[in-house]
Amino acid sequence: MAEEKRAAILAAATGLFLASGYDSTSLARIAEAAGVSKATLFKQFPTKAALFDAIVTESWRVEDSGAPDPSAEDLRAGLTAIGHRYVELLTRPGMTALFRIVIAELPRFPELGEAQFSQGKLPYFESVSRYLAAAHVAGSATVEDPTLAATQFLGMISNFVFWPTLLLTDWAPEPSAIERAVAEAVETMIARYRP
Repeated sequence: MAEEKRAAILAAATGLFLASGYDSTSLARIAEAAGVSKATLFKQFPTKAALFDAIVTESWRVEDSGAPDPSAEDLRAGLTAIGHRYVELLTRPGMTALFRIVIAELPRFPELGEAQFSQGKLPYFESVSRYLAAAHVAGSATVEDPTLAATQFLGMISNFVFWPTLLLTDWAPEPSAIERAVAEAVETMIARYRP
């Protein structure tokens, strides 16, 4: 029951932040929209900032699929798995809305951008950077700068899959086009970083 209420609060807050803006949305209004008491909301999220942090963390949480971590010894398979995981994150319901909230409110609430970056994007980015560093150690790639390589790889994918959704309401590439974007990003990385 607590998890259901938490999910309802996060969904209501995301919708209200997007519709009315972060500043104009009160915790009382979020409680009403989520169908929970103010006491329940304040118990879980004592401040609006704590609630926004939870939205970001939840949006970027990688599900434990039970599959083993990608092998650093097989660069193609590893990057393919990471690329598909990134697509899954970027195309989750609400991810575009989350970025729109942050962009719209950033001039007045720079802490929202900090939360989105440090609690959302950065941990995922660092996991990709660590994978590329491990591939370098394993000898399956020559990656002197894992941070730059992670930026290149994730950028190739997000530039096609995600960023257009912020401006184009009807951007919805076919699964085959997304698959091709990931495959081409992998091949580009292999061509650049093969030992």
